[in-house]
Amino acid sequence: RDLVESPLIDIVDINSTNDSHGEIAIAAARAGKHVLCEKPLAPTLAESLKMLEAARKGRIRNLVGFNYRRVPAVAFARQLIESGQLGEIRHFRATYLQDWLADPKFPMNWRLRKEVAGSGAHGDLCAHLVDLARYLVGDITETVGLLETYIKERTREEQSAGLSATPGKGTEKVTVDDASVFLAKFASGKGVAEGAYGTFEATRLAPGRKNFNRFEINGSEGSLAFCFERMNELDYCDRRDPADKSGFKTILCTQPTHPYISAWWPPGHVLGYEHTFIHQAGDFVNAVASNGPVYPDFLDGAKCVAVLESVVQSRRAKGWVKVAPVK
Repeated sequence: RDLVESPLIDIVDINSTNDSHGEIAIAAARAGKHVLCEKPLAPTLAESLKMLEAARKGRIRNLVGFNYRRVPAVAFARQLIESGQLGEIRHFRATYLQDWLADPKFPMNWRLRKEVAGSGAHGDLCAHLVDLARYLVGDITETVGLLETYIKERTREEQSAGLSATPGKGTEKVTVDDASVFLAKFASGKGVAEGAYGTFEATRLAPGRKNFNRFEINGSEGSLAFCFERMNELDYCDRRDPADKSGFKTILCTQPTHPYISAWWPPGHVLGYEHTFIHQAGDFVNAVASNGPVYPDFLDGAKCVAVLESVVQSRRAKGWVKVAPVK
Protein backbone atom coordinates (compact mmCIF):
# COMPACT_ATOMS: atom_id res chain seq x y z
CA ARG A 1 0.00 0.00 0.00
CA ASP A 2 2.93 2.35 0.69
CA LEU A 3 4.25 1.55 -2.79
CA VAL A 4 1.04 2.17 -4.74
CA GLU A 5 0.46 5.43 -2.87
CA SER A 6 3.99 6.71 -3.50
CA PRO A 7 4.19 9.88 -5.66
CA LEU A 8 7.18 8.26 -7.41
CA ILE A 9 4.95 5.54 -8.89
CA ASP A 10 2.81 6.07 -12.00
CA ILE A 11 2.04 2.48 -13.09
CA VAL A 12 1.33 -0.69 -11.12
CA ASP A 13 1.90 -4.01 -12.93
CA ILE A 14 0.08 -6.81 -11.07
CA ASN A 15 1.71 -10.24 -11.48
CA SER A 16 0.67 -11.71 -8.14
CA THR A 17 -1.54 -14.76 -7.56
CA ASN A 18 -5.14 -14.43 -8.73
CA ASP A 19 -6.64 -14.00 -5.28
CA SER A 20 -4.81 -10.70 -4.69
CA HIS A 21 -5.47 -8.99 -8.04
CA GLY A 22 -8.54 -7.18 -6.77
CA GLU A 23 -7.08 -5.79 -3.57
CA ILE A 24 -3.99 -4.43 -5.31
CA ALA A 25 -5.82 -3.05 -8.35
CA ILE A 26 -8.48 -1.26 -6.28
CA ALA A 27 -5.86 0.30 -3.99
CA ALA A 28 -3.81 1.42 -6.98
CA ALA A 29 -6.83 2.87 -8.80
CA ARG A 30 -7.88 4.82 -5.71
CA ALA A 31 -4.35 6.24 -5.58
CA GLY A 32 -4.66 7.33 -9.21
CA LYS A 33 -2.14 4.82 -10.57
CA HIS A 34 -2.53 3.22 -13.98
CA VAL A 35 -2.86 -0.56 -13.75
CA LEU A 36 -1.76 -3.46 -15.93
CA CYS A 37 -3.17 -6.66 -14.39
CA GLU A 38 -2.43 -10.25 -15.32
CA LYS A 39 -5.29 -12.48 -16.42
CA PRO A 40 -7.77 -13.62 -15.32
CA LEU A 41 -8.80 -10.23 -13.99
CA ALA A 42 -10.14 -11.84 -10.79
CA PRO A 43 -11.38 -15.24 -9.59
CA THR A 44 -15.02 -14.05 -9.57
CA LEU A 45 -17.23 -11.70 -11.56
CA ALA A 46 -18.22 -9.85 -8.38
CA GLU A 47 -14.60 -8.92 -7.68
CA SER A 48 -13.97 -8.08 -11.34
CA LEU A 49 -16.83 -5.58 -11.24
CA LYS A 50 -15.38 -3.90 -8.15
CA MET A 51 -12.05 -3.54 -9.99
CA LEU A 52 -13.82 -2.10 -13.04
CA GLU A 53 -15.73 0.39 -10.88
CA ALA A 54 -12.52 1.50 -9.12
CA ALA A 55 -10.73 1.98 -12.45
CA ARG A 56 -13.58 4.10 -13.78
CA LYS A 57 -13.79 6.22 -10.65
CA GLY A 58 -10.03 6.71 -10.65
CA ARG A 59 -10.05 7.58 -14.38
CA ILE A 60 -6.95 5.47 -14.88
CA ARG A 61 -5.68 3.60 -17.89
CA ASN A 62 -6.24 -0.10 -17.27
CA LEU A 63 -5.21 -3.21 -19.19
CA VAL A 64 -5.54 -6.98 -18.72
CA GLY A 65 -2.56 -9.10 -19.76
CA PHE A 66 -4.07 -11.10 -22.59
CA ASN A 67 -0.80 -11.02 -24.50
CA TYR A 68 -1.92 -13.27 -27.37
CA ARG A 69 -3.87 -10.37 -28.86
CA ARG A 70 -0.46 -8.89 -29.62
CA VAL A 71 0.91 -11.77 -31.67
CA PRO A 72 1.27 -10.14 -35.12
CA ALA A 73 -0.49 -13.08 -36.84
CA VAL A 74 -3.46 -12.80 -34.46
CA ALA A 75 -3.73 -9.03 -34.87
CA PHE A 76 -3.56 -9.56 -38.65
CA ALA A 77 -6.34 -12.16 -38.39
CA ARG A 78 -8.52 -9.49 -36.80
CA GLN A 79 -7.75 -7.11 -39.67
CA LEU A 80 -8.80 -9.75 -42.21
CA ILE A 81 -12.04 -10.42 -40.34
CA GLU A 82 -12.87 -6.72 -39.96
CA SER A 83 -12.23 -6.14 -43.68
CA GLY A 84 -14.87 -8.75 -44.51
CA GLN A 85 -12.47 -11.27 -46.07
CA LEU A 86 -14.12 -14.17 -44.25
CA GLY A 87 -17.66 -12.98 -44.91
CA GLU A 88 -20.16 -13.74 -42.15
CA ILE A 89 -18.57 -15.60 -39.22
CA ARG A 90 -20.24 -18.92 -38.36
CA HIS A 91 -17.86 -21.01 -36.27
CA PHE A 92 -15.06 -20.46 -33.78
CA ARG A 93 -13.24 -23.48 -32.38
CA ALA A 94 -10.32 -23.33 -30.01
CA THR A 95 -8.08 -25.60 -27.97
CA TYR A 96 -5.43 -24.75 -25.43
CA LEU A 97 -3.44 -27.84 -24.46
CA GLN A 98 -0.44 -28.20 -22.13
CA ASP A 99 1.19 -31.16 -20.40
CA TRP A 100 3.05 -29.71 -17.42
CA LEU A 101 0.67 -31.35 -14.92
CA ALA A 102 0.28 -34.69 -16.71
CA ASP A 103 2.68 -36.43 -14.31
CA PRO A 104 0.71 -37.35 -11.14
CA LYS A 105 4.00 -37.05 -9.22
CA PHE A 106 4.22 -33.34 -9.97
CA PRO A 107 3.70 -31.70 -6.56
CA MET A 108 1.15 -29.11 -5.51
CA ASN A 109 1.34 -25.57 -6.85
CA TRP A 110 -0.67 -22.42 -6.10
CA ARG A 111 -2.45 -22.91 -9.42
CA LEU A 112 -3.98 -26.11 -8.00
CA ARG A 113 -5.62 -24.41 -5.02
CA LYS A 114 -9.05 -22.90 -5.62
CA GLU A 115 -8.74 -20.35 -2.81
CA VAL A 116 -5.69 -18.85 -4.55
CA ALA A 117 -6.18 -19.55 -8.27
CA GLY A 118 -9.97 -19.54 -8.47
CA SER A 119 -9.97 -22.35 -11.03
CA GLY A 120 -7.57 -24.60 -12.92
CA ALA A 121 -7.19 -24.98 -16.68
CA HIS A 122 -10.53 -23.18 -17.01
CA GLY A 123 -9.35 -19.83 -15.69
CA ASP A 124 -5.69 -20.28 -16.61
CA LEU A 125 -6.11 -21.34 -20.24
CA CYS A 126 -9.74 -20.91 -21.27
CA ALA A 127 -9.46 -17.26 -20.23
CA HIS A 128 -7.08 -16.73 -23.15
CA LEU A 129 -9.41 -18.56 -25.55
CA VAL A 130 -12.43 -16.55 -24.43
CA ASP A 131 -10.56 -13.29 -24.86
CA LEU A 132 -9.39 -14.28 -28.35
CA ALA A 133 -12.95 -15.28 -29.25
CA ARG A 134 -14.29 -11.93 -28.10
CA TYR A 135 -11.43 -10.07 -29.84
CA LEU A 136 -11.89 -11.85 -33.16
CA VAL A 137 -15.62 -12.66 -33.28
CA GLY A 138 -17.62 -10.88 -30.58
CA ASP A 139 -19.51 -11.24 -27.33
CA ILE A 140 -20.60 -14.63 -26.01
CA THR A 141 -24.19 -14.86 -24.77
CA GLU A 142 -24.68 -18.44 -23.50
CA THR A 143 -22.54 -21.44 -22.52
CA VAL A 144 -22.80 -25.06 -21.48
CA GLY A 145 -19.80 -27.05 -20.33
CA LEU A 146 -17.97 -29.59 -18.25
CA LEU A 147 -15.08 -29.36 -15.81
CA GLU A 148 -13.13 -32.38 -14.57
CA THR A 149 -10.35 -33.11 -12.10
CA TYR A 150 -8.50 -36.35 -12.92
CA ILE A 151 -5.58 -36.20 -10.48
CA LYS A 152 -7.42 -35.46 -7.27
CA GLU A 153 -4.47 -35.48 -4.87
CA ARG A 154 -0.84 -34.45 -5.14
CA THR A 155 2.25 -34.38 -2.98
CA ARG A 156 2.69 -31.15 -1.03
CA GLU A 157 5.41 -28.94 -2.45
CA GLU A 158 8.49 -28.07 -0.43
CA GLN A 159 9.13 -25.08 -2.63
CA SER A 160 7.87 -24.04 -6.03
CA ALA A 161 8.71 -21.52 -8.73
CA GLY A 162 6.85 -21.07 -11.97
CA LEU A 163 6.07 -24.46 -13.49
CA SER A 164 8.60 -26.36 -11.37
CA ALA A 165 8.35 -27.57 -7.79
CA THR A 166 10.23 -29.72 -5.29
CA PRO A 167 8.13 -32.45 -3.62
CA GLY A 168 7.73 -32.24 0.13
CA LYS A 169 6.00 -34.52 2.62
CA GLY A 170 2.37 -35.55 2.77
CA THR A 171 -0.40 -35.02 0.21
CA GLU A 172 -3.00 -32.37 -0.48
CA LYS A 173 -6.33 -32.41 -2.28
CA VAL A 174 -6.44 -30.69 -5.68
CA THR A 175 -9.37 -28.25 -5.58
CA VAL A 176 -9.41 -26.98 -9.18
CA ASP A 177 -10.19 -28.51 -12.56
CA ASP A 178 -7.63 -30.30 -14.72
CA ALA A 179 -9.69 -29.87 -17.88
CA SER A 180 -12.49 -27.69 -19.22
CA VAL A 181 -14.68 -28.04 -22.31
CA PHE A 182 -17.68 -25.94 -23.30
CA LEU A 183 -19.93 -24.77 -26.12
CA ALA A 184 -20.83 -21.13 -26.59
CA LYS A 185 -23.28 -19.01 -28.57
CA PHE A 186 -22.19 -15.66 -30.00
CA ALA A 187 -24.26 -12.50 -30.27
CA SER A 188 -25.25 -12.07 -33.91
CA GLY A 189 -24.68 -8.93 -35.96
CA LYS A 190 -21.65 -6.98 -37.18
CA GLY A 191 -20.46 -9.78 -39.44
CA VAL A 192 -21.48 -12.62 -37.10
CA ALA A 193 -24.14 -15.05 -38.34
CA GLU A 194 -27.33 -15.80 -36.46
CA GLY A 195 -26.60 -19.00 -34.52
CA ALA A 196 -22.80 -18.62 -34.67
CA TYR A 197 -21.23 -20.91 -32.11
CA GLY A 198 -17.88 -21.68 -30.52
CA THR A 199 -16.23 -24.77 -29.06
CA PHE A 200 -13.59 -24.43 -26.36
CA GLU A 201 -11.30 -27.01 -24.76
CA ALA A 202 -8.41 -26.58 -22.34
CA THR A 203 -6.32 -28.98 -20.30
CA ARG A 204 -2.93 -29.17 -18.63
CA LEU A 205 -2.92 -32.98 -18.94
CA ALA A 206 -2.24 -33.44 -22.67
CA PRO A 207 1.08 -35.34 -23.03
CA GLY A 208 3.21 -33.89 -25.79
CA ARG A 209 1.43 -30.54 -25.96
CA LYS A 210 3.52 -27.69 -24.58
CA ASN A 211 1.60 -24.54 -25.48
CA PHE A 212 -0.90 -25.69 -28.09
CA ASN A 213 -3.01 -22.55 -28.21
CA ARG A 214 -4.95 -22.96 -31.45
CA PHE A 215 -8.07 -21.51 -33.03
CA GLU A 216 -9.90 -21.82 -36.33
CA ILE A 217 -12.57 -19.45 -37.60
CA ASN A 218 -14.95 -20.32 -40.43
CA GLY A 219 -16.93 -17.71 -42.31
CA SER A 220 -19.20 -17.74 -45.34
CA GLU A 221 -16.30 -16.74 -47.62
CA GLY A 222 -13.22 -18.18 -45.96
CA SER A 223 -11.39 -19.54 -42.94
CA LEU A 224 -8.47 -18.65 -40.70
CA ALA A 225 -6.38 -20.96 -38.51
CA PHE A 226 -3.61 -20.15 -36.03
CA CYS A 227 -1.49 -22.12 -33.55
CA PHE A 228 0.86 -20.42 -31.12
CA GLU A 229 3.45 -23.19 -31.49
CA ARG A 230 3.92 -21.72 -34.99
CA MET A 231 3.21 -18.18 -33.88
CA ASN A 232 4.54 -16.33 -36.93
CA GLU A 233 2.20 -18.14 -39.32
CA LEU A 234 -1.47 -17.65 -40.19
CA ASP A 235 -3.33 -20.16 -42.36
CA TYR A 236 -5.93 -18.57 -44.64
CA CYS A 237 -8.44 -20.09 -47.05
CA ASP A 238 -10.48 -18.00 -49.49
CA ARG A 239 -13.54 -19.90 -50.72
CA ARG A 240 -13.61 -17.69 -53.82
CA ASP A 241 -10.30 -19.06 -55.15
CA PRO A 242 -10.54 -21.12 -58.34
CA ALA A 243 -11.13 -24.84 -57.76
CA ASP A 244 -7.63 -25.79 -58.90
CA LYS A 245 -6.08 -23.35 -56.41
CA SER A 246 -8.43 -23.80 -53.46
CA GLY A 247 -7.38 -24.66 -49.91
CA PHE A 248 -5.34 -23.13 -47.13
CA LYS A 249 -2.23 -21.06 -47.73
CA THR A 250 0.26 -20.16 -45.01
CA ILE A 251 1.06 -16.47 -44.54
CA LEU A 252 4.36 -15.72 -42.80
CA CYS A 253 3.34 -12.65 -40.80
CA THR A 254 6.72 -10.91 -40.72
CA GLN A 255 6.19 -8.20 -43.35
CA PRO A 256 6.52 -4.55 -42.26
CA THR A 257 2.83 -4.15 -43.18
CA HIS A 258 1.78 -6.74 -40.60
CA PRO A 259 0.85 -5.45 -37.10
CA TYR A 260 3.81 -4.58 -34.85
CA ILE A 261 6.46 -5.90 -37.28
CA SER A 262 7.64 -2.48 -38.48
CA ALA A 263 9.35 -2.03 -35.11
CA TRP A 264 11.43 -5.21 -35.49
CA TRP A 265 13.47 -7.22 -37.99
CA PRO A 266 13.55 -7.70 -41.78
CA PRO A 267 10.91 -10.03 -43.32
CA GLY A 268 11.40 -13.67 -42.38
CA HIS A 269 13.23 -12.85 -39.15
CA VAL A 270 10.61 -14.21 -36.82
CA LEU A 271 9.38 -12.90 -33.47
CA GLY A 272 9.06 -14.85 -30.22
CA TYR A 273 6.90 -15.13 -27.10
CA GLU A 274 8.65 -12.26 -25.33
CA HIS A 275 7.71 -9.82 -28.08
CA THR A 276 4.02 -10.12 -27.19
CA PHE A 277 4.79 -8.66 -23.76
CA ILE A 278 6.94 -5.91 -25.27
CA HIS A 279 4.04 -4.97 -27.56
CA GLN A 280 1.69 -5.04 -24.58
CA ALA A 281 3.95 -2.80 -22.49
CA GLY A 282 4.47 -0.44 -25.44
CA ASP A 283 0.74 -0.08 -26.11
CA PHE A 284 0.06 0.49 -22.41
CA VAL A 285 2.77 3.09 -21.86
CA ASN A 286 1.75 4.95 -25.02
CA ALA A 287 -1.87 4.99 -23.79
CA VAL A 288 -0.75 6.40 -20.44
CA ALA A 289 1.39 9.05 -22.15
CA SER A 290 -1.36 10.10 -24.57
CA ASN A 291 -4.28 9.55 -22.19
CA GLY A 292 -5.78 7.36 -24.90
CA PRO A 293 -7.63 4.03 -24.85
CA VAL A 294 -5.93 0.65 -24.61
CA TYR A 295 -7.45 -2.84 -24.85
CA PRO A 296 -8.28 -5.35 -23.49
CA ASP A 297 -9.25 -3.22 -20.51
CA PHE A 298 -10.96 -4.12 -17.24
CA LEU A 299 -14.32 -4.17 -19.02
CA ASP A 300 -12.98 -6.85 -21.38
CA GLY A 301 -11.49 -8.67 -18.40
CA ALA A 302 -14.80 -8.65 -16.52
CA LYS A 303 -16.69 -9.87 -19.60
CA CYS A 304 -14.21 -12.74 -19.89
CA VAL A 305 -14.73 -13.70 -16.23
CA ALA A 306 -18.51 -13.57 -16.80
CA VAL A 307 -18.16 -16.19 -19.56
CA LEU A 308 -15.91 -18.40 -17.41
CA GLU A 309 -18.31 -18.13 -14.49
CA SER A 310 -21.29 -19.05 -16.67
CA VAL A 311 -19.58 -22.33 -17.61
CA VAL A 312 -19.15 -23.21 -13.93
CA GLN A 313 -22.84 -22.40 -13.37
CA SER A 314 -23.87 -24.51 -16.37
CA ARG A 315 -22.07 -27.50 -14.92
CA ARG A 316 -24.10 -27.17 -11.74
CA ALA A 317 -27.34 -26.54 -13.63
CA LYS A 318 -26.59 -29.30 -16.16
CA GLY A 319 -27.75 -27.08 -19.00
CA TRP A 320 -27.27 -23.86 -20.93
CA VAL A 321 -26.68 -20.70 -18.87
CA LYS A 322 -26.84 -17.10 -20.07
CA VAL A 323 -23.69 -15.03 -19.58
CA ALA A 324 -24.22 -12.20 -17.09
CA PRO A 325 -24.22 -8.85 -18.90
CA VAL A 326 -21.38 -6.48 -18.05
CA LYS A 327 -21.43 -2.82 -19.04
